[in-house]
Amino acid sequence: MSFKKMNFLLEWKKIKRTGFFAAFLAGGILAGAFPVINTAVRTEMFISSPGSPAAILMSANYQTMAMLSLLLLTAGACILYHIEYADNGIQKMQSLPIRESGLFFGKFFLLLPAFFLMFCIQCAAMIFCGLHWLDPAAASEGELFHCLELVRCFGFAFLLTLPAALLLLFLSSLCRNMWIMLGIGILGIFLGTMLPSDSFAASLFPFAMPFQTLPGMEEDLVIRYIIAAVSETAFIGIIEIICIRIRRLFA
Repeated sequence: MSFKKMNFLLEWKKIKRTGFFAAFLAGGILAGAFPVINTAVRTEMFISSPGSPAAILMSANYQTMAMLSLLLLTAGACILYHIEYADNGIQKMQSLPIRESGLFFGKFFLLLPAFFLMFCIQCAAMIFCGLHWLDPAAASEGELFHCLELVRCFGFAFLLTLPAALLLLFLSSLCRNMWIMLGIGILGIFLGTMLPSDSFAASLFPFAMPFQTLPGMEEDLVIRYIIAAVSETAFIGIIEIICIRIRRLFA
């Protein structure tokens, strides 16, 4: 068995009884229920709004869904490292022939499928709203509803959420007390919502990027956000590796 596979299986065994994936499944359903309820209650307003179904649905629902997703990612990051710090488990792990950086990225690759599942549920809910309520209105104008447009929107949103997910895991690896990490994560999320949305520099804050939506965005701006998301994710990963080496020196 390869080292990476053994590390992943070890991480999987540790979170199996924590309800980690169940929490993301429930959170995805909760976030997905929001646009369904919102569109059902205010159908006339949605139908009369100008623009494509994807643009209408994203502008009306996605900010709240992004907030729920970030809160759930914060809780997930707390869970992943709380099980290490509880009963000095992190010290026991350091005595094993396992790289600490491998431990960190092993947890990140557990976090990835969890919030990807959450995004899939949200995307499916929005596609349902478009097909059930908005497609007839769009068809009457000769514009058929395209599911692919919403898939692209959520793919873009998923990419822009990667820096925040890795940053939350990085902060969690530094905080022995789970409640301190939870408070930092929540403060970061609310700071992200308060930053000016018309400033590109401010929107590059990892907790602000997930609130950017694809419909109506110029192509060059989309490319800049993609480059920024990939760069920030790589940068946070490098900072984590440096911090691990510094901790080793003073351990």
